[in-house]
Amino acid sequence: MEPGNQTRVSEFILLGLSEETEMQPLLFGLFLSMYLVSFIGNLLIILAIIIDSHLHTPMYFFLSNLSFADICFISSTVPKMLLNIQMQNKVITYEGCITQMYFFMLFGGLDNFLLAVMAYDRFVAICHPLHYTVIMNPKFCGLLLLISWLLTLLDSLLHSLMLLRLSFCTKLEIPHFFCELNQVVQLACSDIFLNDLAMYLTAGLVGVIPLTGILFSYTKIVFSILRISSAKGKYKAFTTCGSHLSVVSLFYGTGLGVYLSSAATPNSMASRMASVMYTVATPMLNPCIYSLRNKDVKQALKKIFS
Repeated sequence: MEPGNQTRVSEFILLGLSEETEMQPLLFGLFLSMYLVSFIGNLLIILAIIIDSHLHTPMYFFLSNLSFADICFISSTVPKMLLNIQMQNKVITYEGCITQMYFFMLFGGLDNFLLAVMAYDRFVAICHPLHYTVIMNPKFCGLLLLISWLLTLLDSLLHSLMLLRLSFCTKLEIPHFFCELNQVVQLACSDIFLNDLAMYLTAGLVGVIPLTGILFSYTKIVFSILRISSAKGKYKAFTTCGSHLSVVSLFYGTGLGVYLSSAATPNSMASRMASVMYTVATPMLNPCIYSLRNKDVKQALKKIFS
């Protein structure tokens, strides 16, 4: 981009989903409801797993961490949006924008790795059931979680630090309801080649590698299930990973929707709505999927309310 009209940035303007005044109360009510459902739903999943000793297994250990990541993921964007609508103020400070991007990338990336780890857990449970407790021991589960945290911490820290080197133009409007990395980078007047390069390279680390691991695990799972002779055995094996497969499809399906809509029509309403599905709807639906499809979680939730 041209180096002219550079300025020391103190704040950005979040344009949000709609600039129509009469739409703001509707958006506030809708997003507040979705946020509360997501927050309470994921919190209940965590509490159910902590309270019920039958759920103290590797699968539910990772599920509780996924629910925690989902709470933090949606909390990185929606509360600020609700505050801006309530205060009728679209401003976000430069520091606030960097911080929001950091936590959004951190917990979005953590979701990716946790889904991959959960797929590996299901692979071991179905393809190597006799060695499951030996392989998925507490120490190894803790190591997988630690690696997931470290990789996403480094990824989000890298992008945040690289943003600090950029100079910005006088046009500081972000056509979104939160500070999205690519949108902010495009506002810079200084050279963004290194930022773009980092985005493409880390997309492989945080996105492609976990997805490849998930596809590999489920390919092995499918072949293993097909070798089971009884229909009852096949059904039982499939139901152990049905909830996770639904969550994976939702997460990567909405993520792909964001990518395709952004590539086809950048800064469009379609792109922003796809982002809503990815950042808000996915964390909200995950606890619904696990509570409706998983008998053990259902029983644990009944204990909480009984």
